[in-house]
Amino acid sequence: MSAPDGSPVGAERSIGQLFASATTEMSALVHDEIALAKAQLKQDVKRGATSGGAFLVAGAVLVFSLPMLNFALAYGIRTWSDWNLALCFLLSFAANVLIAIVLALIGVVFAKKARKGGGPQKVAASVKETAGVLQKAKPHPRPELPQDRAPEAIEAVARSTS
Repeated sequence: MSAPDGSPVGAERSIGQLFASATTEMSALVHDEIALAKAQLKQDVKRGATSGGAFLVAGAVLVFSLPMLNFALAYGIRTWSDWNLALCFLLSFAANVLIAIVLALIGVVFAKKARKGGGPQKVAASVKETAGVLQKAKPHPRPELPQDRAPEAIEAVARSTS
């Protein structure tokens, strides 16, 4: 088993190696957050496309169904009720508008979901939080060495125990 920089676990690493390891891990974190932002943006675009498609279908239903459905429905109402033909055509049109409104409401629901998703905003907040934590990070304070112990002797002991 080894550390990310390839050195064996448990072995003492120099400050340079620790810094290189931290830099590598930070770079990987940033790349992962960018990939997450792309995935969330892709999902929001898909929801927006679904919303646009629902609006398009609502418009197409309203436009293409008016002539044929209005005539069929108006004459059907006239047959069942013996009402005036103009009133039958008005009721036929109202039914088509009702269908278009239902499809438009479906489009609105998907548009709100896409807008509410806010994927990239979540990742941006996470990146800012990570940067804030790293900016506030301070090295652990080292205790003062007693005057009778030289740093060379401490390094020799540390090397012999590892």
